[in-house]
Amino acid sequence: MTNFVGVDHFNIDELLTEEQKLIRNTVRRFVDEEVMPIIKDAFEAGRFPKELIPKIAALGLLGATLKEYGGAGIDSISYGLAMQELERGDTAIRSFCSVQNGLVIYPIYTFGSKEQKDYWLPKLMRGEAVGCFGLTEPEHGSDPGAMDTVAERDGDSFVLNGVKSWITNATLADVAVVWAKLDGVVRGFLVEKGTPGFTAVKIEHKMSARASDTGELYLNNCRIPKENMLPGAEGLRAPLMCLNQGRYAIAWGAIGAAMACYTEVVEYAKQRIQFDKPIASFQLVQEKLADMLTEITKAQLLCLRLGQLRDAGTIKPAQISLAKRNNVAMALQIARMARDLLGANGITLDYQTIRHMLNLESVYTLEGTHHIQTLILGQDITGISAFK
Repeated sequence: MTNFVGVDHFNIDELLTEEQKLIRNTVRRFVDEEVMPIIKDAFEAGRFPKELIPKIAALGLLGATLKEYGGAGIDSISYGLAMQELERGDTAIRSFCSVQNGLVIYPIYTFGSKEQKDYWLPKLMRGEAVGCFGLTEPEHGSDPGAMDTVAERDGDSFVLNGVKSWITNATLADVAVVWAKLDGVVRGFLVEKGTPGFTAVKIEHKMSARASDTGELYLNNCRIPKENMLPGAEGLRAPLMCLNQGRYAIAWGAIGAAMACYTEVVEYAKQRIQFDKPIASFQLVQEKLADMLTEITKAQLLCLRLGQLRDAGTIKPAQISLAKRNNVAMALQIARMARDLLGANGITLDYQTIRHMLNLESVYTLEGTHHIQTLILGQDITGISAFK
């Protein structure tokens, strides 16, 4: 059995199917047995644990919600619970998986040609190939429509020029889904590792998501066959659809990070003796723990309903933004409170809280910052865009 028992103050397990609980518990056990023993050292070394990729694939977590191409075809709640457990291990593990799923497999499956799908999807789902998603640029993050990367037709080829930054899986990737403007219109292209003019460089000296492979993609007169353009991806709507897949996974993942911090500090507070009694006996500490549990429970219910909407096919982007916005802010606040209760011990990697706290600073920003989610919600509420 797993060492981690979870947090379930409102008996949410009773609302889950046996299959959903089995999938969650399987991934929970994987995190306990395979991730937790190595993640502290990987974080400190700034190394993504590549040895986990075939094990993640063997669990059926790559292309998990697809029934085609050998996918497990699991439902959205099961997928969310899996992302929750992976992020309980570390943001890097969840990020690898959700990028492979939502930002690489999803666009190829949704926008790709039959030939592109037949070639790439089996490899990506078996973990034999890794992908990355090239949208963000050094000067264009929250406003991807202003991207500088361009593609030009040249005979039977496209020639790409530009730079993409803060790309998860960058140096691991065998294929990059790169977004560039072709005649002023955003289009998606598949750029394979080893293509002349294409270089991936790791970003060093990060203090957050250290175990994640994050890098920059350089496209310098990078020539690719015309068959490498995603035929169904035209306009900015296509990459934004991909980001919604990532945000869904993040909303669930944040719960896992929050649970890790909360359970760690509850046990610490029971054992830490000050003034001849455990600090868990102090009212100020109990108030913080009560706030943590309340916010985790609210986030769990939010994601449960989000998963139901996703499976029903009625989910709206603003609903995903609400969940991503709420749950990441919640998890970051819980990590900070837990770090505070751990005192000086809380800044060492002997405890996992500081690792999650630092990671969540990135999650707060990536795949749409907290402020961008706010403006998406604002537009949904008022019908008025505050972006332009």
